[in-house]
Amino acid sequence: MCVALPGLAISTEQGQLTGRGLEGFYRAGRRVLSRCQVRVAGREPVAVQSRMTTADSARFLGTVRTSAHTGPDPDVVVERVRHADGTERITLYSAALRPLRLPVEVALGTDLADLGAIASGTPGPELPASVHDSGLRWSSPAGNSSITANPQPTDALASAGLLRWEFVLPPGGSTSVELRVRPDSAGPVRAVGRAVTSPLAPARAAGDDPRVRELLRTSIEDLQALLLRDPAHPTDTYLAAGAPWRCGLAPAEALAAARMLLPLGTRLAAGTLRTLARTQLRGPGEQSGMIPGPRRDAGTHLPPSCTGTEATLLFPVLLAEARRWGLPDPDTEELLPTAERCLTWLRTTVGDAPYLSDPQPAGPVRCETQAHAHRAALLGADLLDACGRPGGAGLRQWAQEQRTAFREEFWIDDLGGGRPAAARAPDGRLVPHLGAAAVHLLDTGLLGGGERASGLLDKVQTEQLARLLGGPAMDSGWGLRGLGAKETGYNPFGHRGGAVRTHETAVACAGLAAAGYEKEAASLLRGTLAAAEAFGHRLPDMYAGEQRTDGSAPVPHPAACRPAATAAAAGVLLLTTLAGIRPDAPAGTVTLRPVRSAPLGEIVLTGLRIAGAPFSVRVGRLGLAMVEEAADGLQLGV
Repeated sequence: MCVALPGLAISTEQGQLTGRGLEGFYRAGRRVLSRCQVRVAGREPVAVQSRMTTADSARFLGTVRTSAHTGPDPDVVVERVRHADGTERITLYSAALRPLRLPVEVALGTDLADLGAIASGTPGPELPASVHDSGLRWSSPAGNSSITANPQPTDALASAGLLRWEFVLPPGGSTSVELRVRPDSAGPVRAVGRAVTSPLAPARAAGDDPRVRELLRTSIEDLQALLLRDPAHPTDTYLAAGAPWRCGLAPAEALAAARMLLPLGTRLAAGTLRTLARTQLRGPGEQSGMIPGPRRDAGTHLPPSCTGTEATLLFPVLLAEARRWGLPDPDTEELLPTAERCLTWLRTTVGDAPYLSDPQPAGPVRCETQAHAHRAALLGADLLDACGRPGGAGLRQWAQEQRTAFREEFWIDDLGGGRPAAARAPDGRLVPHLGAAAVHLLDTGLLGGGERASGLLDKVQTEQLARLLGGPAMDSGWGLRGLGAKETGYNPFGHRGGAVRTHETAVACAGLAAAGYEKEAASLLRGTLAAAEAFGHRLPDMYAGEQRTDGSAPVPHPAACRPAATAAAAGVLLLTTLAGIRPDAPAGTVTLRPVRSAPLGEIVLTGLRIAGAPFSVRVGRLGLAMVEEAADGLQLGV
């Protein structure tokens, strides 16, 4: 899968686009070319190798024997380099000792179907082609698409959707054909991440474990490929949720990814916040102040949740933490009114109650929603105080009341030491299953001076949750299961019922490390790193929660996005967690709380960003961290 949104190219490892399944070139969710089959001297090349070269390009290698009398060795090598922007270069290399006359045919076709129709199995028939300039053109009520070839083909047969060339290759010679497909009147794809103004810093990782370099490199490449611009405000960029299924804005995922990516600079956070600020609901009504978002399936135990609730609570958290990482004051001041409206919605919605239901008004009281709300209250109060705005004291008071109630009413005692409830039903009944949503209880947020905010759990409860997350029921060896393997309804392929979710695994790893439970954090880190290696360092948003055994490999989930914004951002969070970077740019300090056990040996992170300047840190094999590059005047906190 080659991604440079709004461009996308999907194929099997064979390289030929056959029109089956999801194969094809896409632009903005529409398949502009579904079939592109190459034949050389009447034969399809034998596929011998395929690999991703960058996030937006892939290389396929095949061979052809032009004569049955030349022995087992091929005499033509066919290289295809495919790009998400709709271009493909086909190069023929001759290994023959004599000149070769090679007829080359490319069979083309498309249905101009929408991705949703293709995914549901109703793409429609292939459309008839017409000859157009140096290629072919297809038309339908949904739009038009054309392909051009360079050099111009010798023959173009519209009825068969066929372009033909006759090449003569000298011994050792080569020749190329370049194909370009795009909708009519559409220009070339200009991927945001490829621009010199990309909001993501080009960070690098090195160290004793060679996988860290590839994970960070691939994660940043995938994130650049998923960047989109707000059409009405092109200076503001945000991340699409993932390819191929979710190539648009998903508010909660965009905010969560931008938060994990603060070590790469604050520009993505600012663009995401500004884009979502323009969607905030205004005026009278119970939803005034919310960032709207769709419902999300929550598995078999609970009804769907509202991602708008999560996004509304994440907005002030991201703004507060982005300020700590160095978001300029003018940006903070511009976005502060939106954050205030989010916090006002929170206080108005909960009223005198200690909990926030989801969805409102009569939904269950979810564990993770309380964690999001508590963090939003504390970080929001910190933000309001820092900006001289009222309301901080009331938020802190509510958070204290929520914390007291949660520790007593959300904890289920049992012989194993207890566990947090997944939710409280509207009738007050506790929903007892153990799932990965509980990891958000460990994600308390960053305050000033490198201090972490208080959590909803007390010390004993936090220790018990760490033990549960590190146990075999939750830790699959490849990452954290979405639902414990011993829970009713567990399904290793359940996207909310047992599959490993990369984002929640990274949040668990960071939260466990910050709370001092390094053994459990290191196990999840090593497992996810092993899974990343098996996936070519391009982590999907989820994969099967089957137990890792000797010689096994993580099993892909058929509905996963890969690349996915939160999964690629999780790769950044996992590696920066090792250094424990806690900046306070307004105070001019940065505190380091590295993972002392150094589970990956020495690691060096360069090209990060704090206060708009490059920041580099080294964590040695003894777990000691050293700043190697920082902004002028940035002091190391205690």
